[in-house]
Amino acid sequence: MSAEASSVRLITPYKMGRFDLSHRVVLAPLTRQRSYHNVPQPHAILYYSQRTSKGGLLISEATGVSDTAQGYPDTPGVWTKEQVEAWKPIVDAVHAKGGIFFCQIWHVGRVSNSGFQPNGQAPISSTDKPLTPQLRANGVDVAEFSPPRCLRTDEIPEIVNHFRLAARNAMEAGFDGVEIHGAHGYLIDQFMKDQVNDRTDQYGGSLENRCRFALEIIKVVSDEIGPDRVGIRLSPFADYMESGDSNPKALGLYMAEALNKYGILYCHMVEPRMKTVAEKCDCPHSLVPMRNAFGGTFIVAGGYDREDGNKAVAENRADLVAFGRLFLANPDLPRRFELDAPLNKYNRNTFYISDPVVGYTDYPFLETAA
Repeated sequence: MSAEASSVRLITPYKMGRFDLSHRVVLAPLTRQRSYHNVPQPHAILYYSQRTSKGGLLISEATGVSDTAQGYPDTPGVWTKEQVEAWKPIVDAVHAKGGIFFCQIWHVGRVSNSGFQPNGQAPISSTDKPLTPQLRANGVDVAEFSPPRCLRTDEIPEIVNHFRLAARNAMEAGFDGVEIHGAHGYLIDQFMKDQVNDRTDQYGGSLENRCRFALEIIKVVSDEIGPDRVGIRLSPFADYMESGDSNPKALGLYMAEALNKYGILYCHMVEPRMKTVAEKCDCPHSLVPMRNAFGGTFIVAGGYDREDGNKAVAENRADLVAFGRLFLANPDLPRRFELDAPLNKYNRNTFYISDPVVGYTDYPFLETAA
């Protein structure tokens, strides 16, 4: 490695538990909506293998844990035999190029409507408070959400178990581990955040009670596949899908400290800054207290570029940095960062279309771009 490259902190090796990473550039979990009928498709083999480098960490798109977990068209699942079998060649392709691949397992909770639910039933949540209609990412379509049904206390263990089974299935598909999706206003976040959770049982009220569901999932998943293969993604400061919290710093710190009891591999946290298309704004909050509180690998995400990412690693604010839009548009992003090469621009209009190629596997590599 040249002297210049070694000054690029993102391109330095890192030991993440049992995994030897050759660099610190992580493929963030990115919903792409190209898994027709919730089954991963052969075109995902090329998509993920394009973004694989030897010793690079990839996190899969959010993958449903059960037939009640869906809230978007054509997102993959890992609860049926067919889905597990469909993931296998995708995982094999990543491993063939020396990559490390984690499956992000999720449940959308109330971010759904009865059209996505078995027998047209109501989506489940920590609450029966409905979500107001939202403009979709394309800026045109409006997503409508059915009023959710508040889970009874006695139903919660079954949902926790769905995460355990999904983790087992992910390992059966060949993944190296799983990332539990506890961010962005989906089911786990709906339990953790006091703006949403209005329960009066042991899963509501105090911070400890609101985090109980998340920690029960972490425990069963860790017991099932080993804590050294488990990560979690959290966004305490975010207010996606009307899921804000009155004291996000306390929430983030409580979770970071609680995770240490389970010895999980990593915590993947989303930066508190808000980012629009054009600008990133500084904000008074910081993930540093959570980074310092958590004993394992700490991954940060949220509008990072090469300079920001290098700085985060150099200042020991993060071990690894996850990149979404930049990685989506630059399949060879680690190489481009190493060389400080120009980047392809991403096309937001093709993020969520169902085309198996356009905006998916047709972004050029450096050699072909030249």
